[in-house]
Amino acid sequence: MNSSLNASRRVAELAETRETVADVLVVGLGATGAGAALDAASRGLSVAAIDAHDLAFGTSRWSSKLIHGGLRYLAKGQVGVARESAVERGVMLRHTAPHLVRAAPYLLPLTPGVTRAQAETFMAGYRLGDALRATVGTPRRLLPGPSRVPAWRALELAPPLSPYGLRGALLSWDGRVVDDARLVVAVARTAAAHGARILTRCRALSLSGDGAQVRDELTGAEFGIRARAVINATGVWAGGLVPSVELRPSRGTHLVLRPGALGALRVGMHVPIPGESNRFALVLPQPGGRVYVGLTDEPLEGEVPDVPEVPEGDVSFLLGVLGSVLDRPLGRGDVAGAFAGLRPLLAAPGGGPTSDVSRRHAVLRSPDGVVTVVGGKLTTYRRMAQDAVDAACPRSGPSRTARLPLVGARPGPRRADVPSRLVERYGAEAAAVHDLAVQDPALAEPVAAGITRAELVWGVRHEGALDTGDLLDRRTRIGLVPEDRAAALPAAEAALSGS
Repeated sequence: MNSSLNASRRVAELAETRETVADVLVVGLGATGAGAALDAASRGLSVAAIDAHDLAFGTSRWSSKLIHGGLRYLAKGQVGVARESAVERGVMLRHTAPHLVRAAPYLLPLTPGVTRAQAETFMAGYRLGDALRATVGTPRRLLPGPSRVPAWRALELAPPLSPYGLRGALLSWDGRVVDDARLVVAVARTAAAHGARILTRCRALSLSGDGAQVRDELTGAEFGIRARAVINATGVWAGGLVPSVELRPSRGTHLVLRPGALGALRVGMHVPIPGESNRFALVLPQPGGRVYVGLTDEPLEGEVPDVPEVPEGDVSFLLGVLGSVLDRPLGRGDVAGAFAGLRPLLAAPGGGPTSDVSRRHAVLRSPDGVVTVVGGKLTTYRRMAQDAVDAACPRSGPSRTARLPLVGARPGPRRADVPSRLVERYGAEAAAVHDLAVQDPALAEPVAAGITRAELVWGVRHEGALDTGDLLDRRTRIGLVPEDRAAALPAAEAALSGS
């Protein structure tokens, strides 16, 4: 079946869903929900998957873009969580998403604020992480090992570092996804190719063990969806549909630095947070010259918003941490934008900082049979989805997704005329995106941040984008910088009206 998602397919499959009984109804189309839809559909089950907004509307688009091996969990003694992370990182690097997930280097600068004992402890941790990589079978060619580099080499890789007192740096490698929202889109489209009905703008008003009452957010029509099993994968909003689920959400903020703010930065960085023993700010270079700096970990109080706001205190905090290792500290004017994500952490007895709450996921069953999957992190979305489907459909056979390539992952002949930037974002589909611009040269025009009109048209025709927010804020991420979003808005409107 075709993997393309678009408005006409949504209309047809929504009508079918209203008239049939699905084997599985998945509520929520972030990484875990889309993963559950794919897992169930690839087992041969009939699947309806809905979301009140869009693919990757919530937490899944606000991550650090890391696909990591769980080094932080090793440091806390959570060996099982760390191993699960390392396994799932290897799955994406080797089998399911090698076009979107790759190894990336990170420097930990050895400044006067890092003692020699701390440096030895950090390196020991990196070596433990590398040993874990080996035990789960991820080859060295995909994920190089850690090393120590002298100060001159550290300054070559990260010129903005302050040379004062710099003793060198620790160089480590981990996985990174080019765009977390694009990963979710690929998972959802792969599920659609296996027959799942992927229905955005469908809000679940209530859930039961045999279905849901739903409202079409485009028309206002309310109706029921019947299913033999129901999976609640709505993340931080899970408790609103299943009150017995108790969560303790935390907010993680990232800054988006203007291109050039950190000069010719060639690697990411781990910047120790002063006064903390095992917490770091992350510096993450992005295509097009942007740099993300994150992340805070603050408990969220009160109602969970659809789109969390970034407090100015988080901005100041992150700039201060970053400035502790730079030759020239950055100012507020170097920040082009910011975003915050909410982690759906399980409430744990005893309280304590949210940074100390385990990232282990849980699968819970309500008295009326709704299966809820919560906790976890982006790296382990596939395993979370597998466990949820196992619980909801115990007689459905084993999961197939550990070796199932996502849309765009299958290698093909590389065409010299296709820009590498497209290959990094679309994998095997890059040539088809490029051909849109070849057939209509007007579509080759960049609209902002290097994104072309052809990519917006592709998002409407094949990736399920229904409005300008879908295109600018999730399919392309142009919207992370407000002035870029404003510049690209007319082109997004044209793509929607012309496709």
